[in-house]
Amino acid sequence: MTDTPARETTSIRCDTCAAACCRLEVICLSDGDIPERYTTENAWGNTMMARLEDGWCAALDRDTMRCRIYAERPLGCRELELGGEDCLAERARCHG
Repeated sequence: MTDTPARETTSIRCDTCAAACCRLEVICLSDGDIPERYTTENAWGNTMMARLEDGWCAALDRDTMRCRIYAERPLGCRELELGGEDCLAERARCHG
């Protein structure tokens, strides 16, 4: 038995979130999987997901608020669990 209460995830969906996680800085750990137009290099030489001037990920389709490269998205994006602690914290930060 666990002391952690079960999370209610039935009402948590990506398409109702306005892509809060798409404002996070994401390091690309593998080369070649992500089209270059969506990446940039930071001051330390790490390949990062490029962000637009307003802070949104360059791979986010602003019309649909969905990832244009979902199948090839970086590990950092893949590991962000829907309804997980990091997801909920980012939603709270962005949506209050």
